[in-house]
Amino acid sequence: MPTMNMIQAINSAMDVMLARDPDVVIFGEDVGYFGGVFRATAGLQQKHGRTRVFDTPICEAGIIATAIGMGVYGLRPVAEIQFADYILPAFDQLVSEASRLRYRSGGEFWAPITVRTPCGGGIFGGQTHSQSPESIFTHVSGLKTVMPSNPYDAKGLLISAIEEDDPVIFLEPKRIYNGPFDGHHDRPLTSWAKYPQSEVPEGYYKIPLSQAAIVRKGSAATILTYGTMVHVSLAAVEESGLDVEVIDLRTLFPVDVETIEASVKKTGRCVIVHEASRTSGLAAEFMALVQEHCFHHLEAPVQRVTGWDTPYPHAFEWQYFPGPDRVRAALAQVMEG
Repeated sequence: MPTMNMIQAINSAMDVMLARDPDVVIFGEDVGYFGGVFRATAGLQQKHGRTRVFDTPICEAGIIATAIGMGVYGLRPVAEIQFADYILPAFDQLVSEASRLRYRSGGEFWAPITVRTPCGGGIFGGQTHSQSPESIFTHVSGLKTVMPSNPYDAKGLLISAIEEDDPVIFLEPKRIYNGPFDGHHDRPLTSWAKYPQSEVPEGYYKIPLSQAAIVRKGSAATILTYGTMVHVSLAAVEESGLDVEVIDLRTLFPVDVETIEASVKKTGRCVIVHEASRTSGLAAEFMALVQEHCFHHLEAPVQRVTGWDTPYPHAFEWQYFPGPDRVRAALAQVMEG
């Protein structure tokens, strides 16, 4: 079985689906001949043709509007927004059209579209290329929001997203696109650099949406996290010496409440970690879920580790980007409770 990084796994998923389903089409800015700014679509136009994989103008609203129209007429479009930061011009199309189409048509029409977009920091992209906007999508009924943390999951989840009959926002953490972290942290390359490559089958397989993964079993506390922060959290646990359970949520909405509930009831302690800003971030929603479902089992207040409530900085990226030190500090706090 080949070893792939996340870009290769995502490319493989689209390649498999283009070959498997003639209704699948892929488009976006520079995704055709150039293969995408991160090369996630490299070689697909050459293999499957210019009518299946093609470039669009720089118009995010037009890209999503086109995808909705294609979906209504029976295609399964996979639209790329070059950076998640640029998806906001298309937000009205996603909220007012794609997410509500099945509901307002009484099930007569639907929008089986997948919107792929790189998100998050760690590449010195600053305020216009490093944002994590996942929480704004989870507030919209009718949209499913997915963020993988490793190549194996990325391929299986993307295939499931393409086959899903409702619109899916598929967020790809660019920090782990190419494999191990490259050492641009305030300490040497350590254990939190060794996870983002994995063996990935070449053919078709699916991972169900809305199903979390327990990536490390434990009994002392639970960490709820997703994307790049899965690897940060695993490194923090390794350095702490604590027996902590780490859950990769994978689908952020609809979230796997059952797995969260079972873990927190078992451990009695919970830390939530994400890269996005703190206020109105998903940690607040997950804290509410834990409180609603696990209140009488909690031994300490739930802690959250997040980005700051500031624009994503260039100069102080690694102070913004949550690292193992901040996760270990939160674990220490819940263990004292």
